[in-house]
Amino acid sequence: MTDTHTPEQPEQQAAAPAEPDAQAPQGHPWELLAPEPYCLLRLYPQPFDRATGARPLRFAQFSRIERHSQKESLLRLSVELPGQSLKKDQNRLDVWLDHQQKEMRFEPLQIDPPNRGLGRFLLAQAIEWAQQKWSHYAVKSGDLPYRNMLSEDARLRRDHALRQQGFEVLYPDEGQLRATYGAKRVSELEAEWNPDKVQVLDELDCAAMLEQADTQLRDQEALIRKHEERITWLKREDSGLRFTVTCLVAFALFQAGLLIWIATR
Repeated sequence: MTDTHTPEQPEQQAAAPAEPDAQAPQGHPWELLAPEPYCLLRLYPQPFDRATGARPLRFAQFSRIERHSQKESLLRLSVELPGQSLKKDQNRLDVWLDHQQKEMRFEPLQIDPPNRGLGRFLLAQAIEWAQQKWSHYAVKSGDLPYRNMLSEDARLRRDHALRQQGFEVLYPDEGQLRATYGAKRVSELEAEWNPDKVQVLDELDCAAMLEQADTQLRDQEALIRKHEERITWLKREDSGLRFTVTCLVAFALFQAGLLIWIATR
């Protein structure tokens, strides 16, 4: 069970560092925390996309963990798909709350697979969490480097997703090689995602899906057996018809040969 306590409670010695650095959390003890499995996600199949390729039905594990102290709070979200090998910060969103500065900050997302709605889903979960108690906090702006974008379509999708969540995306230079994101308050952000792309599954949903899949599998097996029996019957009929046709051809040749012999006598 996740050990959480609100910022108003005394800071526990095991949960918070002696000197937390709000600006550089790389050396923070919470950096070593691994998200705990929370629930399953269903990624609905989408039409083929020229930029990202096929988008079939997929299932993913959604994990989360949160920690609180008097000075700061952390929410760590991650998504993992079966057979997927990820880098350290890929498919992971860290949201830090500085209770002294009353400020929320996070790093840009790197999502794989792209164009499946996972980025907006993680942002929506983080925003919903932050708005529960800290909606009056400011949102610290950050950079969106162009080097993380594989294509122009990817950049446009990223900007669209951020704007849909309530962020403001600005390009300081004309070449659009660097962008910035930000918002005035957490309360101005939108905790929504596309439910036609990502669905959260609880244990009962998973059990129902397994039962439905088992029922469909049994029905398919029964249908396959029925078709196999019909194919076997048709093969026997085909063999019988082939033998009959062969006999008729042989009899016709015999009749033709007999008629020719009678005619030449």
